[in-house]
Amino acid sequence: MKKGNGKYYILSTKTKAGARLLPMTDEVYRCFVTILERRRPPKVEPIIDGVGKFLYYDKNGNPMIALHWEHYFKYSVRKYNNIYKYQLPRITPHICRHTYCTNMALSGVSAKTLQYLMGHSDISITLNVYTHIKFDDAQKEVELIQTRQQKEMENIRKELEQVGEIQPKVIRFPNKA
Repeated sequence: MKKGNGKYYILSTKTKAGARLLPMTDEVYRCFVTILERRRPPKVEPIIDGVGKFLYYDKNGNPMIALHWEHYFKYSVRKYNNIYKYQLPRITPHICRHTYCTNMALSGVSAKTLQYLMGHSDISITLNVYTHIKFDDAQKEVELIQTRQQKEMENIRKELEQVGEIQPKVIRFPNKA
């Protein structure tokens, strides 16, 4: 949504891939329900390009647009940096998309699923622009794979022992008693 010439209008997505249904967890759904229950609706519910029941409104009862959120982020970072020694960098709502994409990739979401969730028509945008993987992230993933493989091999060994395909190693020590 954007405001221009004193009017609000809803922008179309950059690509066809941007227009999509997004699945959500039960927890996210409950958050949206809570927002709708707690919000103070404007005196007159605005309808913009046939869409209404927006989640957030500004002080004038108009739907909040990206610029509102950018100001909130800027204010929050400035307030934090005035209090604490460790300074936060500039944070914008768009940076949250990068963080979301990286966290989803690190949690094991497949590249194609991530491309769909991000609404990118080209997977290279998802992987090369929005996903920020560092050495430590790669090292953790390799360690997880190794642990998983070790557990799998142990389970296979136990299963083979149970069916009698292999005998457990028994080391016999001479009895010197």
